[in-house]
Amino acid sequence: MGNVKTITHDQFPVQTGDVGRQVSVIFHYDTGNPVKGTIVRDDGEEPYVTIIRLEDGGHILATECQYSLSLF
Repeated sequence: MGNVKTITHDQFPVQTGDVGRQVSVIFHYDTGNPVKGTIVRDDGEEPYVTIIRLEDGGHILATECQYSLSLF
């Protein structure tokens, strides 16, 4: 658990303009197997978390993969 000053019961971090954008996601630098995704959270301030919803409905943190704006 943690405590982040930009998250309270009525406050959430400012989001960037990339929320809703399609991205190409790869794992372990395997460019031969990209997966489609959509950015659903991209903090523009602390705690700077980015979450991507994969096409199969799963969610992944940007720190767990490599991604770029969609090439699909």
